[in-house]
Amino acid sequence: MSSIAIDGGQSALRLRVVPGGRVGTGPGYVHGPSSSEHLLGAIRTAAAAAEFAEPAEVVALGLTGFPPVREVADELAARIADVLDADEVRMTQDMVTAHAGALADGYGVVVAAGTGLVCLAVDRDGSWHKVDGHGYLFGDAGSAFAIGRAGLVAVQRARDGRGPATKLAETTLEPVTLYKSATLVDDVARFAPEVLRCAAEGDPVAAELVVRAAHDIAETIGAAVATLAGRSAVPVACVGGLFAGAGEQLLDPVRAAVSPRAQLVAAAGTSLDGAERLATSPPGPYADLIVTHRRS
Repeated sequence: MSSIAIDGGQSALRLRVVPGGRVGTGPGYVHGPSSSEHLLGAIRTAAAAAEFAEPAEVVALGLTGFPPVREVADELAARIADVLDADEVRMTQDMVTAHAGALADGYGVVVAAGTGLVCLAVDRDGSWHKVDGHGYLFGDAGSAFAIGRAGLVAVQRARDGRGPATKLAETTLEPVTLYKSATLVDDVARFAPEVLRCAAEGDPVAAELVVRAAHDIAETIGAAVATLAGRSAVPVACVGGLFAGAGEQLLDPVRAAVSPRAQLVAAAGTSLDGAERLATSPPGPYADLIVTHRRS
């Protein structure tokens, strides 16, 4: 039988069939009381897109919005097993699959930045520490949402005359219309590329927002590195859609602002690769972070 790897992010859910590599996508995470139903629907959509309609041996998932209550997580894992007719489901947070994909030996720090932002540090003894990942209202500093929101605030300030003029204000978007959107968080995050574009074109307001985000990310990295034993250099991989889109425009100021112990390295793979690793290998240092459901 085949296994399934799933990366369930805020912007999209990606599913990969192992072996074979067929990939399907579904809608991303939606906040609110219907989030579980939405997730199950996204999995069905992605499985259909990947033309997967057979029983699965193992399904491994890294999810945004991973249920913090163990009983709820157990129930969700059981429902996923039913949806995919799976013998076993290994479910964890998306920060874990990001880490498993990026750092081959399981040691170091991974910052996963897309719509949101979360950082995971794993030490050589298997102990782990999470930094940020507190959601768009109370955390996710430096994320695409944070950059997009700051950019939209700058738009409103410029239009009101309360802030400096900026190319950002040339957008046809009316930020206040987003309040009624069912996908508010994703919509705001989608303004981040506009901030990056204007910064690259020399707009000082946008450039300041990018530097501010880089310093927030560097602060998060520093806090994560400080939790690891010793004084030697720590590999730090920056992964996710935000870094993929921004590249050195964001990484350069992050690199300049991080603590001396933090050594930025290229990621070995993606979150989807990490989910595949968890589907096909022993959990290793991530064992305590995975909820496992086996069908009787």
